[in-house]
Amino acid sequence: MNKNDYIFGLRAIMEAIEAGKEIDKIMIRKELGGDLARELLALTRQYDIPCQRVPMERLNRITMKNHQGAIAVLSPVGYHKLDQIVPTLFEEGRMPLVMILDGITDTRNFGAIARTAECAGFDTIVIPERGSVGVNGDAVKTSAGALLHIPVCRVRSVSDAVDYLKMSGFNVIGATEKTEALYTEADFTGPVAIVMGAEDTGISPDVLRSCTELAAIPILGRIGSLNVSVAAGIMMYEALRQRAAVSL
Repeated sequence: MNKNDYIFGLRAIMEAIEAGKEIDKIMIRKELGGDLARELLALTRQYDIPCQRVPMERLNRITMKNHQGAIAVLSPVGYHKLDQIVPTLFEEGRMPLVMILDGITDTRNFGAIARTAECAGFDTIVIPERGSVGVNGDAVKTSAGALLHIPVCRVRSVSDAVDYLKMSGFNVIGATEKTEALYTEADFTGPVAIVMGAEDTGISPDVLRSCTELAAIPILGRIGSLNVSVAAGIMMYEALRQRAAVSL
């Protein structure tokens, strides 16, 4: 990321928020207090902007300028609301395809998944506010620009998002090795949301329990798992395969 991807200083960040700038997250020094800091924290809650308390050393690694203990990371695109996108997709007569990323932390994986999702005609990507990558300049570059075209919804709770999609008529399919059901046996023909878990731990337990179907990709070699972006690509194109077969 370059210096244009950041805003430094408490008042500058507050002015950016109130001006409608798209902010991915804000980092504030752990011990920082005072009226301005409290005012900034109130704004982050009002506008649902993720805020992290971090050591001074982390802020200083970004810049040695007078950041006043606060740095905002700008997002090159705006985030969307899931409960606004889904009704619109149905109103347009679409059979929605949604990709949910439950705790993906590697920017390259995020970019690769977004690129495949855009190529496969997916309607949106869902990510959590915390414990996840965000849409920043590096992610856009890694996605070959796909993140400029596919909407990204940022949600407070992936589990709540899954419940909302189920109530909206989606089949929510979790990609996991914790099942004997193969991904080719899952039903991708209706409104579908595919859940991919974190690189190291997979789908979180509460989200896994909320899925309507679980699906495994067979592993025949000695390495125990696929890269998450590769696995996501397999799942996405299985959805396209099944839908093409139904339409014949």
